[in-house]
Amino acid sequence: MERQERDSAHLDPKGKRPFRVPIYPALVFIASCLILAGVLYNSYTVYREQMERITKLNTISYADRLANDLGRGIAITDAVESVVLSDAGKINAFSEVADNLMTDYVQSIQLAPDGIVTEIYPETGNEAGKIDLFQDEQRGEICRYGRDHGVITMQGPFELKQGGQGIAIRNPVYLREADGSRTFWGFAIVIIRVPEIFKDTVKALSDFGYDYQLTMTSSPLSNEQAQVSSSVAQLTNPVNYQFQMEGTNFCLSVMPKQGWNRRWIMVPYLILGICIILSLTGLSFAMLQLRRHRDALALLSVTDPLTGLLNRHGFDEAVQKRMKADSSLPCVGMQMDIDDFKFINDLYGHDVGDQALKTLAADLRQHFGTDAILSRSGGDEFSAVLIGKTAEEAKPEIEAFTSAARYVRANGNCYPFYISLGYAEYPKDQREISHLIRYADMALYAVKLHGKQSCAAYQSTYETQQRSQFGFALPEVARHLPGAFLIYRADPDNDQILFANHELVQFAGCRDFEEFLAYTDHRFRNLVRPDEQETVEKSIWQQIDAKTSGDNDYVRFHFVKKDGSTKPVLDHGRIVQNRYYGNIFYVLIMDCELIESYYASV
Repeated sequence: MERQERDSAHLDPKGKRPFRVPIYPALVFIASCLILAGVLYNSYTVYREQMERITKLNTISYADRLANDLGRGIAITDAVESVVLSDAGKINAFSEVADNLMTDYVQSIQLAPDGIVTEIYPETGNEAGKIDLFQDEQRGEICRYGRDHGVITMQGPFELKQGGQGIAIRNPVYLREADGSRTFWGFAIVIIRVPEIFKDTVKALSDFGYDYQLTMTSSPLSNEQAQVSSSVAQLTNPVNYQFQMEGTNFCLSVMPKQGWNRRWIMVPYLILGICIILSLTGLSFAMLQLRRHRDALALLSVTDPLTGLLNRHGFDEAVQKRMKADSSLPCVGMQMDIDDFKFINDLYGHDVGDQALKTLAADLRQHFGTDAILSRSGGDEFSAVLIGKTAEEAKPEIEAFTSAARYVRANGNCYPFYISLGYAEYPKDQREISHLIRYADMALYAVKLHGKQSCAAYQSTYETQQRSQFGFALPEVARHLPGAFLIYRADPDNDQILFANHELVQFAGCRDFEEFLAYTDHRFRNLVRPDEQETVEKSIWQQIDAKTSGDNDYVRFHFVKKDGSTKPVLDHGRIVQNRYYGNIFYVLIMDCELIESYYASV
């Protein structure tokens, strides 16, 4: 009866029940709209921040590429300087040298002894450039600054008579006098064309969806900025990154081609949000996708991009997390690297070096599987922790992994490479898991001292041994040997030079090992005077085949230096079996004139 009375009280005068708004659907609708608005606002804010952050990172990355582009121009002046220094300030065959250095972004290469431009290549169309730089109104002050401070200077951009713009790079050249002092010789100069020198970098910027402007100070003596290259007339709120090259300040400004305000990209999310309001399943799906994106970004922050393994930061986090879950489990920490990795990079190229790193990473995954935490620590160094195993239990597995054959492919051929590995056990060797890899690194150090291509467990004596080591490394010992020392393959068809100490490089008239390899074309026979090559090789192999000299062989020949002069030398060699290179020669090269003059005086 009471209910009937309540209901009747809500009837209108005509006896009909008035319309009611459904309270719960309305609340869900309003709440969902608020949530949707909040999600869209937050997503756009995150997207905008991410876009700005990525743009900033890309600006830094492309600024580095622009600096590398400019470095190619500087490298040309370095090459010209080397020619001048090698000829003690004389200018020989300048046109031939300059022709070899010319590229599409170089307008001209010049020499300016005492600041007066006397040589220009190509000369046609550039004759007006033969001027006294110190007396020139526009160039005098900066040239005197470069000379007095001994620094490379850049000046520009300026209009080229041939059309377009250029930047002048002037490298002051100093000759070393007998008393050790330096005397100003003049300038090695290259005029580079802009933006031609940056064409690959600016194309990459444009392809990535950016507009840009690049400005520079007209000289190290000025703060005035001049535009070097630009894709548009004006940028709106660009990301700016300043960098310096040889005292000249550059500024790269970058912004997305479509601008910063992209609220229209939220329209699809708005439509999706409306669908989410109507379907909780759609909402769950959207939230799951957002979470996946966050997880992917988090994974990228702890992953090495080349190998896909954890980076050092991710490795430390994973180890600490695993040990926090159960610190009673024994673990084996491993530290390893690729033997002679620099040699692989230098001989076959960095692409092959990357191939070796990927191969080793794949082997780590396949060999140790899910029982290990794997990482690339940096360079060619890898770290790993085997969970739930002692060193004794893991030893056969580690030894098998270390001795496994691995290959890289270069120039259509397969070449082997090897690793060295040290390992230590937790808690037997070290009760702090954070220090376990350091102890494994000590064991790795011991492997390196005993010839590489092996593995070793940490021993308690390693710390003492490491402190009591003489501290000599092979490059240091070889550098200070009292004589010229050489290592090359004992192969008559491939006498490839593998190593030469500093004294031999100097004896050959070269500045460093790279120049020495370029001069010899990596061949020992190119150090022998051509008319003696066949006789010397025949003599060496006759001694080896007959074994008449025991472990040591002696051969006399004329050593050909880089400048074409020759010296009579005595080759004192020993053939050694090396697992990595096969048969190799260890050779001492002795100056016969010095030996004969010594014994003549005794």
